[in-house]
Amino acid sequence: MDIMALIDRIEEIVDNGRTVPFSNGKIVDPDKVFEIIDEIRAQFPDELKQARWIVKERQEMLEEAEKEANRILEEARDRAQALASDQEVVRLAEQQAADILDRARNQEREIRLGAEDYADEMLANLEVNLGKLLTAVQRGRDRLQGKVSQRQ
Repeated sequence: MDIMALIDRIEEIVDNGRTVPFSNGKIVDPDKVFEIIDEIRAQFPDELKQARWIVKERQEMLEEAEKEANRILEEARDRAQALASDQEVVRLAEQQAADILDRARNQEREIRLGAEDYADEMLANLEVNLGKLLTAVQRGRDRLQGKVSQRQ
């Protein structure tokens, strides 16, 4: 018999007990009540073991769920950190690429300006030399014309 049925029997004994005149009290057979209490005590440990086992199982399930939740949180933190790290690497790579492009553009501008200055200097020298050559050619022609004029 389970504990609840035994408690019901105690209640029945009290209900069926004789009423004490001029009070709400009842007279019950204490031996019958003690006998039922002993039966309850005999059954109580098994049900208590069951209840403790259920509580223990519940606690283990909660601990396991908490461990799993902590593992998932740690995994999420690691993933977030990896993503943040990846984004930082990308940001640094983009910054380095921009710096390299700026340096290359500056270097290209300096080389171009240097080349233009060099070409301008060479053309100026060529112009001076061509001017001298033209003058020499002109003098030579003038002499030739003067010689030709002197022969006739």
